[in-house]
Amino acid sequence: MATIVLQVPDENLVSKVKQACKMLMGVASVKVQKSVKPKEYDITKTTGYREAMDDIKHGRVYHADSVEDMFKQILG
Repeated sequence: MATIVLQVPDENLVSKVKQACKMLMGVASVKVQKSVKPKEYDITKTTGYREAMDDIKHGRVYHADSVEDMFKQILG
């Protein structure tokens, strides 16, 4: 059995598309699945963000004037 997936951006057209598909010869069934909205990503809830804010709070931050200066600080 083959499966065809249709994406219909307009929710108002879903029922009409479903009815039209049922009229096609050989169609065994038509199922409608609502799309799931992706959750909004909140960076403030991540562990990395909380750790970074803790570093700032406790003064564990460094400043470099340039890339060369950064490498000097890192490599000594």
